[in-house]
Amino acid sequence: MTRTPARPFRSREWFAAPGRSDMAALYLERFMNYGITPDELQSGKPIIGIAQSGSDIAPCNRIHLETVKRAREGILAAGGVPMEFPLHPIFENCRRPTAALDRNLAYLGLVEILNGYPIDAVILTTGCDKTTPSSLMAASTVDIPAIVLSGGPMLDGWHEGELVGSGTVIWRSRRKMAAGEIDEAEFLRRATDSAPSAGHCNTMGTASTMNSLAEGLGMSLPGCAMIPAPYRERGQMAYETGKRIVDMAYEDLRPSKILTRQSFLNAINLLTAIGGSTNAQPHLIAMAAHAGIEITPADWMQGYDLPLVVNMQPAGKYLSERFHRAGGIPAVLTEMIAAGHIDGSVMTCTGKTLAENVAGRTATDREVIYPYDAPLMEKAGFLVLSGNLFDQAIMKTSVISPDFRARYLSRPGQENVFEGRAIVFDGSDDYHHRINDPALAIDANCILVIRGSGPLGWPGSAEVVNMQPPDHLIQAGILSLPTLGDGRQSGTSDSPSILNASPESAAGGGLAWLRTGDIIRIDLNAGTCNALVEPDEIQRRRGEPAPPIPDSQTPWEELFREKTNQLGEGGVLEFALKYRKTSEKVARHNH
Repeated sequence: MTRTPARPFRSREWFAAPGRSDMAALYLERFMNYGITPDELQSGKPIIGIAQSGSDIAPCNRIHLETVKRAREGILAAGGVPMEFPLHPIFENCRRPTAALDRNLAYLGLVEILNGYPIDAVILTTGCDKTTPSSLMAASTVDIPAIVLSGGPMLDGWHEGELVGSGTVIWRSRRKMAAGEIDEAEFLRRATDSAPSAGHCNTMGTASTMNSLAEGLGMSLPGCAMIPAPYRERGQMAYETGKRIVDMAYEDLRPSKILTRQSFLNAINLLTAIGGSTNAQPHLIAMAAHAGIEITPADWMQGYDLPLVVNMQPAGKYLSERFHRAGGIPAVLTEMIAAGHIDGSVMTCTGKTLAENVAGRTATDREVIYPYDAPLMEKAGFLVLSGNLFDQAIMKTSVISPDFRARYLSRPGQENVFEGRAIVFDGSDDYHHRINDPALAIDANCILVIRGSGPLGWPGSAEVVNMQPPDHLIQAGILSLPTLGDGRQSGTSDSPSILNASPESAAGGGLAWLRTGDIIRIDLNAGTCNALVEPDEIQRRRGEPAPPIPDSQTPWEELFREKTNQLGEGGVLEFALKYRKTSEKVARHNH
């Protein structure tokens, strides 16, 4: 049956090339060498790109070497022509000096592919942290129909009958080793047992968070985010995603029709409900910026008083496999829509509203997904702070433990206010070399501060703010200190750090003049963080040499430092923001 697309397929400009049969021949010719036929490419069917993020060097996304097979079958069944192509790999665990460098690099590469090749619509294969935002940033820039296919999390990890979750087990085992409770061999066993199958992090780290938010934004099919990678439903979801993207191509259902301001406000509220990663802050700001939408500190605060309803590490107890079986993101959305804190009328990739997508999808396990009106934690959102040390930073309140709250936030008459002596480190090597130095006299009334870890200073911004106390405090039962920094922390961390401080020290932020021994006052009620240093002394210190930062090691690091803005602004390539809906004008012929 012949179908008429709502907007002419851009691939026709290549394979039909009106008025330029010589160019059509040139574009067609080399595709023949792997067996495709001219009839397929000139049939008028949509060319569906499959952005392949899976590879041996990106194990979190490697499952997509399999999922795309089913996606291709779905595309063919719906009358499309699939074309798979590789993406720049992103792997948080192993990329040095930090995988944060790769989000913007992968974005640039995908923009060029989608803009310059005969692709009418695209499946974005996501998984590891930054594959989701980089893909959605590019989809907004080019603005062709796009849909997210998550690779899914690993199965739940177990070690000697105990749940061990990705990343979270690392941070908790570091403390156990410092306390003398385990040795290095046991540390390694606990860590490796947390990775029992294909897939990305099985905690609510940044990978699960960003794929959950893609679903909440309406950019993936309902239930896609949390299906474990090895489950049969993952292949079924890939097939349905392949079918749906063909329909989206005919409907001309582009990101600009889905990624609205309200959809991003929904995502902020969903982030609180699931106890998501602090890395979501710069990623959501970046995705919104490329969609032409500004996310302000006030927008973050509209989600601050909302509850935590998902009982999943690091803020809770369980892992992703059980969360999926309890109802996953659709069940959480149902709770939030019913409570009036997510707008269910927004459009999604299904062509239906968010509310229509999740109708009847309720929680089946209340140990994992709590009712909105009887949550795991009340007021569990992300607190935006400011002061003389930075214009903007963020704190994840859902991971404030009872012990931390009792120690630092419960002084009679001064609830949620604390002061501490700053211990300042210039990067993570300095921290690891000096954290146990007796000369620092670190006690329970100290605040650990790390600088030189933002987009310019690292470069790229590193997950180093979740610093643990010195060994002698851990051995005394003090498992966490207040921490502050201009870098990020792992989304799997259970540390209530103040992080993503902008501007960073390397950009002239207040952490550059902070000194060990200064008293920092943090007031969560007022949302302020200030060093109690006299203005004249601050001015004097500003005249001193800036803290050192390492030289760039590669051309991209130098370019990244030159063009990237601060985490509070999304850490985006500022010059790229003016490029929007580039697909509306097809690039000129190449010969």
